Amino acid sequence: MSEQETLDLAEEFARYRRTALAEVEAPGPAAVRRTVRGRSRRRLAATATTALALFGGSALGYAAMSGPDHRPGPVEPTPSVSASPTPPPTPTPSAAGTSSSPTTTVPDGRFSRAQLLGVPVTLPAWRAGPGCPTSQTRLTADAREGANSLLALDHGDIDGDGAVETVALVQCVLGTRGPMQVVAFDRDKEGKVTTVGRVVTTTIDKPEWLFALDVVGDGTVRVQVGDIAPGGGWNAKWSQRQWRGYRWKGDAFSQVSGPTSFGPNPNLADVAVTTGDLVLRTADDGSRTGTATVRIRNRGTGPVAHVVLRLGVPAVVRADVDGWGTCAGVHESVEPITCRLGQLAAGAEMRLDLDFRVLEGITLSTNKADVEVEPMDSERDVLPDVNRADNLVQMRLTYG
Repeated sequence: MSEQETLDLAEEFARYRRTALAEVEAPGPAAVRRTVRGRSRRRLAATATTALALFGGSALGYAAMSGPDHRPGPVEPTPSVSASPTPPPTPTPSAAGTSSSPTTTVPDGRFSRAQLLGVPVTLPAWRAGPGCPTSQTRLTADAREGANSLLALDHGDIDGDGAVETVALVQCVLGTRGPMQVVAFDRDKEGKVTTVGRVVTTTIDKPEWLFALDVVGDGTVRVQVGDIAPGGGWNAKWSQRQWRGYRWKGDAFSQVSGPTSFGPNPNLADVAVTTGDLVLRTADDGSRTGTATVRIRNRGTGPVAHVVLRLGVPAVVRADVDGWGTCAGVHESVEPITCRLGQLAAGAEMRLDLDFRVLEGITLSTNKADVEVEPMDSERDVLPDVNRADNLVQMRLTYG
């Protein structure tokens, strides 16, 4: 290569260096100057490489071995910059959260029976009024008069916050029929018991009793309610029972499933008895015999499984043969005479023409006898009767 060709090649380097420097736009801040320098050098080197390639392999080799040193000097940024630097991207937080932004934890409102008995709680107002405590009162494990007894509890996420709450069945003990309510409790940030609200309570118009509770997976609180409270002769097994579901609506519980009312209770019986006089006449053998007509009617809305008729005649008045075929358990020598009868349908009436006999020479000590009827369930437990006044009448005993 001639000297002229070498000079031409150096001129090419100088021209491309000036061109590259004119295209460089630095961001402005001193902190990015090193980046601009690096970019300019790479751009210049790429341009020079292209130019050298145009001159062929021999020229490139010669310039590399024997040509003068034409490496570009330091690149200074453009003094006037109008564009603002692009802000760094904002990191997107992951679903699991990071250590720099901790996840808020909802307090767990699960209380065991022992824990709930060991702290004061506040209850919604009782129907019974001031006789039942409400503010910061202790629940008890026994049926103590005038105290709030904890009967049952369950747990579940009732408000959809991802944490478990406690639901309790509580009764204010007043005699045998104290009011009852189901109450939901939670835990505050300090770990104390707080009252969420009342789920359901007993009322005068029914339900009169709460038997059980259950919290299901979707947060529904299921409560088994009964129409009639046990006590005063009423067995709990006779109450009609229904499962009703309640959900938290942000400020109160509302019923969302199950029946909303009760029909007539089939175990609330209403039977009545009527009787005619027993007229005793002298028979051929010298004894006195007579027939009394007794009617039993079921005035209730449901069938009665068993009916028991008792006749309080004196022991000397014995059941004779006729009319007693439908009775079971009759003992002639037992006072009163007991006649056990089968089922009596609602609205049905049963008529019994019962024969009696008094042996010869015996004089009656009284001229009256009680006649009483009692309804019974399938297990032969006596049912309450809504009108006891018509369950007992008197039969007159006369001589004919």
